[in-house]
Amino acid sequence: MSTSRQGEGTDSLQVPLPIESTERQGSLIWALVQTLRPQQWVKNGFIFAALIFSQSLTRWDRCRQALLATVVFCLVSSAAYALNDIFDAEEDRHHPIKKLRPVASGRLSVRGAGLAALIFGGAGLLEAWRLNTGFFETVAAYVVVNILYSAFLKRVPLLDVFIVAAGFLFRVIAGGLAINVSISPWLIVCTTLLSLFIALSKRRHELVLLGSHASEHRAILANYTPYFLDQLISIVTASTVVSYALYTLSPDVQNKFPGKRLEITIPFVLFGIFRYLHLIHHDSQGGDPTRALLTDPVLLSVVLSWAACVILIIYL
Repeated sequence: MSTSRQGEGTDSLQVPLPIESTERQGSLIWALVQTLRPQQWVKNGFIFAALIFSQSLTRWDRCRQALLATVVFCLVSSAAYALNDIFDAEEDRHHPIKKLRPVASGRLSVRGAGLAALIFGGAGLLEAWRLNTGFFETVAAYVVVNILYSAFLKRVPLLDVFIVAAGFLFRVIAGGLAINVSISPWLIVCTTLLSLFIALSKRRHELVLLGSHASEHRAILANYTPYFLDQLISIVTASTVVSYALYTLSPDVQNKFPGKRLEITIPFVLFGIFRYLHLIHHDSQGGDPTRALLTDPVLLSVVLSWAACVILIIYL
């Protein structure tokens, strides 16, 4: 009997250990996934802009190159997020939402996040090198800019917004270089203005969310006010719509897509921007454009409808 009781006692001590170990491992993996932010990979859709507007969707070789380019940016952007969380850990602890990030909350160590950044960033750069030299140089520039941003450029007023916006522009340029096609200046202009609109909206949401404690989380927010950002957003919004309208009516489009009525897509762009502004001012969203896109069915429907309309007009 005593032997039986001893065995039961031993089992009761041994059984929970593997379960606890598995739970810790699962928690660590989940913390790593959260740090790498795979939901933000939606932004890499900008890489396909050059593929679509160069009428290359029907060419498998270019589609394959664009897909590889997307994988590269998924890797290096995740590395950038991990690095950014390391630099911002202390400030994030004063943020009502960002304090839950793995590094800020202590669920993932700085060493673990740094190792993930090194592995993902290194793998992305290696694959970029294999693709072609121009693409590699663009990806390398993206990585360097993000490191500089995380280290100190995020503390420079206005420049911080331009660097956030530059992330989208890097993707568009890289998409063209990956498939070896020239990029229209109009595409550069429209992407720059749209990305500035998104970056400024993100800053406004952060400022409004944190209120009087904004500068405690991010010192640079002391240089912004909702009114000032609203003025900048108004300028960029109008410029984005006008630039896109002029692009669809430009001789460049008429020569490249003769007989195509690309201006039909202007209402989609207008409605999409108006909807995003509604989310910013009415629903206090806009801090995370990816989240807004994936969680708001109206905005998602408009973006998908625009993309479908553009493809049908260009390719049919």
